[in-house]
Formats: sequence, structure tokens, C-alpha cells
Amino acid sequence: MSKDHFELKAESYDSDANRVGNVDNIANSILSSIPFNKNMHIMDFGSGTGLLLERVAPFVKKITAVDVSEAMTKQLSEKIKNLDCEVEILQLDLTKTKLDIKFDCIISSMTMHHIKDIQSMFNDFYTMLNDNGVLAIADLDIEDGTFHTEDTGVFHFGFDRKEFQDKAINAGFKDVKIITASIDEKPHGKFPIFLLTGNK
Repeated sequence: MSKDHFELKAESYDSDANRVGNVDNIANSILSSIPFNKNMHIMDFGSGTGLLLERVAPFVKKITAVDVSEAMTKQLSEKIKNLDCEVEILQLDLTKTKLDIKFDCIISSMTMHHIKDIQSMFNDFYTMLNDNGVLAIADLDIEDGTFHTEDTGVFHFGFDRKEFQDKAINAGFKDVKIITASIDEKPHGKFPIFLLTGNK
């Protein structure tokens, strides 16, 4: 298994008020963009400690949480009993493991900049969605490399919105839209976070 970049951060991850506030903003953007219902089985890609999925849990039937970090999924596993839907945790690298599961929606927050081949990931998302399934991906606008103060396996210093949108369209997604979901205000700068949504 490759290095767990979040091993030392996991236990204190949810105590960062700024991080929690940003995930709240992302969750609110997703909830206002997608008509969830209690029949839906969704995937949270890069689920981490579950900050995003715990906001969405009351509105869906089941969430499959996928994350490569053992330390982060351990934190999530301790929350499961308090969540408002069924949660299944899969600790794996989705860039190397194919899931033979179909989802009604795939959500993700601040994970795609850790993925080397974005187009391949969008292609996989498309394959994993049911017909009429929905994608909701939040990530950083292009930044100067100062967003991350330590090495957490970053491949992209944010994304150009048009290029990111084009990759979703190339994968087959329709009605692809991008909105600003949050602005992460750090001591050394402000970092806009966008939400991309699209339909299969």
C-alpha cells in the first residue's frame, strides 16, 4: 500500500473550523443542486472522515464511502452508528481498483487534485453511475501551490474550470455546470472552491 498521506492528520481533521465550514458550504451547494431521495445509493469518493457524507446521509438510503487512507476511514468508521443512512466503507485506491457497483449519484469534495489522470477518473465515474445518475464534484480553482502546506499526494494545484468541465463532457456527462461553492480563507490567501454537476 502506498504512503498514507493523512495518517498524522486524521485524528484532528474535524477540529479545523475553517475546513468544516468549507465542507458545509460544499454540502449546501450539493444539496441545493441535486434532488436526493431515500431510495438512492450514492458514493462519496475521497470520503475522508465523513464530513461531507454526514451532511448528505439524512437524504439518501445508502452511502458507499471510498477512500485510500486507512487513518481517515478509521475516523469515519467511528461515526457510522450515528448517521442517518446505511454506510459501507471501502478503503481502496479507485484509480487502481474497479468497482462493479452502480450508483445513483457520486459526490466528492477536494479529492480530484489528488488524482493524476482526471479524464480516466471521469470516465470511471460515468461507468459507475446508473442511467440518469448524477455527479457532484467539488475542488479548487487553479492556485499557486500554496493551498497545501505539506505533501498530501497532490497532482494538481487546482483546476481551470473550463478544462475540468470539458473532461466531464468528454466522459459523456450532460448538462454539466460549474458554480462557486465556497471560498477557503487561509491566513495567506483566499482559495475559491467550485462545484461541478452533471448527468448521465
